[in-house]
Amino acid sequence: MTDSRKNKSEMSFLQHLDVLRWHLVRSAVAVLIFAIVIFLFPNFVFDEIILAQKDSNFWTYRMLCDLSHQLGKGEMFCMGDIDFDLINITMSGQFNMHIMVSLIGGLIVAFPYILFEVWRFVSPALAEKERKYARRLIFVGSFLFLLGILFGYFLISPFSVQFLGTYQVSELVRNQVMLGSFISTVTTVTLSCGLVFQLPLVVYFLSKVGLVTPEFMRKYRKHAVVVILVVAAILTPPDVMSQILMSLPLIILYEFSILVSQRIAKENNNK
Repeated sequence: MTDSRKNKSEMSFLQHLDVLRWHLVRSAVAVLIFAIVIFLFPNFVFDEIILAQKDSNFWTYRMLCDLSHQLGKGEMFCMGDIDFDLINITMSGQFNMHIMVSLIGGLIVAFPYILFEVWRFVSPALAEKERKYARRLIFVGSFLFLLGILFGYFLISPFSVQFLGTYQVSELVRNQVMLGSFISTVTTVTLSCGLVFQLPLVVYFLSKVGLVTPEFMRKYRKHAVVVILVVAAILTPPDVMSQILMSLPLIILYEFSILVSQRIAKENNNK
């Protein structure tokens, strides 16, 4: 063990808290910097990203329509513009939404750096071989997060917007959706997908400390599927398609996490 690692391992609890505080401060500053950059481009962020799912020209809708034609189904899977009005009823509403979207965007863009700060905090306590694995986890975690964000934005969120935006109990009732409600649906679903896609990474660390084993995960696989279905129902609007689209990748990730836990268990047994 090097002197720096030895000194850090011998720090008091309060000293560790102080080190952790600075890692959190740097992470927060990174989020804030990216949030400010995003804040400066409202037209692109809102018109081309957040509100784009209201337009029939959105990528997901075009792909579905092309697939419908290729399968000989005509316009069956084609989706038109969502016929509702976005409204703002408070003086500070649009400004608050601008800030909220900027902060969420800053968190998404800064996520790899946040993982890097986490690695910097835990790496002094790891062996050299473990530190090499941990460096790879920054890439893996960032990739899974990005994959989850893309999955949520291009699959779960559009179906949610289509279902909720076109649902009517009567033709006499016209939908007028508050801006905050629309943005909250898109951002919550998208960000939630990015976070739940971190499941293999969470299982890796839990397996490292011995809290999770592959045998445990296999034994409670059926229970995990039920929990996944409940989580999918909570994170998505009440339409079956969105819940299925959310559940399937989580089940696949759970099975992949079993393999991750199995590998960690094998490494622990070989020590």
